Amino acid sequence: MDLSGVTRHEPTSVEGASRRAAVLAPVLDRDGEPHLLFTKRADHLGEHAGQMSFPGGGEEPSDENDLQATALREAHEEIGLTPTDVDVVGRLDDIETVTNYSVRPFVGRVPDVDFTPDEREVAEIVVLSVADLTNLDNYESERRDHPYYGDIRLHFFHVDGYTVWGATGRMLVQLLELATEWEMPPEVDRVVDPDADYPV
Repeated sequence: MDLSGVTRHEPTSVEGASRRAAVLAPVLDRDGEPHLLFTKRADHLGEHAGQMSFPGGGEEPSDENDLQATALREAHEEIGLTPTDVDVVGRLDDIETVTNYSVRPFVGRVPDVDFTPDEREVAEIVVLSVADLTNLDNYESERRDHPYYGDIRLHFFHVDGYTVWGATGRMLVQLLELATEWEMPPEVDRVVDPDADYPV
């Protein structure tokens, strides 16, 4: 995994959103192989309950209009990651969500330590290998007419019984294309009706 592509990337920004948030995509080495850390959101949370996400959350006044500070603060609160232990190498394109947030994803190298989940927000900390995430046997996508975005392509990464999809799946596609040889397949696996069930 070569993160220099992330460092060189000139990300696009979403301006004028009513609410801002930031996440950290933590990259760590485990057994000599690159992995990515995700959180599985607690089932009682109102938005995106039970879904896989990168550590992060909404901007607060204490962040002083610095979304990188938001990402690092939230990662500290959610998984106990010390901000000074993070080597931020760059960021991905901002994403606008259906919940009226603009989300800014940062990418950083982190040590493989014993992380401590905040049980109020995090049901589980999940570390998945980049080798598995880039295995096309573990990937599928579909196209549907979304009530907010219009015609969209949704991405699903199925690894070790977990599925990364939604906004985090969109971030993951860009991260893998910038930092590995993985490329998004040109064709979707299926086209579905707007109200079709999600494969998760």
